[in-house]
Amino acid sequence: MKESKNKLWTYDFTVITVGSFISMVGSTLSSFALGLVVLEYTGSTFLYALFIVGFQAPQLIFPVLAGTYLDRVSRKKVIYTLDFLSAGIYFLLFLLVRGGWFSYPVLLGGSLLIGTVESVYMVAYESFYPNLITEGNSGKAYSVYSVMYELASMTAPLAAALYVWLNSAAPLFAVNAASFFIAACLEQTIRCRESHMGRAPTGPSPAVQFRRDFREGVDYIRRERGLLMIVLYFTAVSFSCGADSLKLPFFRNNAALFAAWPVAAVTLYSVVTNFDVAGRVLGGFVQYKIRIPKERRFDTALLVYIATTVLMAVVLYTPVPVMAALFFINGGLGVTSYTIRTAATQTYVPDAMRGRFNGVFQTLASLGAIAGSLLAGALGEVFPERRVILGMSAVTVAAMYFFIWRGREDIKQVYNREV
Repeated sequence: MKESKNKLWTYDFTVITVGSFISMVGSTLSSFALGLVVLEYTGSTFLYALFIVGFQAPQLIFPVLAGTYLDRVSRKKVIYTLDFLSAGIYFLLFLLVRGGWFSYPVLLGGSLLIGTVESVYMVAYESFYPNLITEGNSGKAYSVYSVMYELASMTAPLAAALYVWLNSAAPLFAVNAASFFIAACLEQTIRCRESHMGRAPTGPSPAVQFRRDFREGVDYIRRERGLLMIVLYFTAVSFSCGADSLKLPFFRNNAALFAAWPVAAVTLYSVVTNFDVAGRVLGGFVQYKIRIPKERRFDTALLVYIATTVLMAVVLYTPVPVMAALFFINGGLGVTSYTIRTAATQTYVPDAMRGRFNGVFQTLASLGAIAGSLLAGALGEVFPERRVILGMSAVTVAAMYFFIWRGREDIKQVYNREV
């Protein structure tokens, strides 16, 4: 397969990759520790769940608002400024926890703040990242990002071990503060010149300008039917994936099914689902080495959508070894789906419109995920977990038909391009 003649690992791409990985590892360590702190001090699963919702809630509104704003300002400056802010937040948490101080309302407010920063940061990052990728290397670049993310997520057991060994979360917060500070310093050195600012006319007032920019973003997605179908499909997928929250309760509530295994059912769950992560890491390396011909990308994506939907619908009905294998395959295929979709959409959307597109996408995906989780939790109180997961998978099947299959000619214009 034809390889790009351009070099992927430029100075800017190397800097953003190294900086992102450092901050991802720090975030994984501290996020895990922060949840443990809340659960340990309150002893309440409800307050713990409320704390998690506090982090997720800003993702329902801030991405779409930030996307409009980020098409007018330097995304690079927003990225490193938010990383400096995050470094300050986690350093403050380090001081508070080290001093033995605890206040649930303050930590809940901190969760809202961190969630807000994260939701704005991700829109800025996703909108800026394509500008650091040389022509013809988008597929490779996003495979690097996916591997980097999965490797960082695998440090969660390390966070648990350090928490037990040190008997405190304070050092983990210090590590995260340092990681964000280092990432911000690196990001300041990126040389890419941004050209998206100021392309649209200025309004008579900031409020009028914001409303006009926001409306332009919505109108753009509505006109681009291929993008619209992709956004709607992945909103439905996020909704269906809300049923994933029932997989752990299934293991816990059906421990007798796993009595033959020499570990607790909950531990077995963590082992089995980690095969998904391993599959994503391997899949990312494969995507880095292999370029799917542009004329086959839509067909490949459609096959992956079908396969992953079926695999996750039936996975809990299978024996443990088969279950682990299915999670592994799902992870590898999931990276393929992510790489095709992200590389295609981020290079298709004009730079001056990318923030608004990413903001709308993230907001709708978050809305779908939260709604799906709430519905799955409610249904799980009445029906067996496996039936709920199977039923909610039907939403993805319906969305695949109405949005992907019926919109295939429009989506091919987005997917089947040289990226």
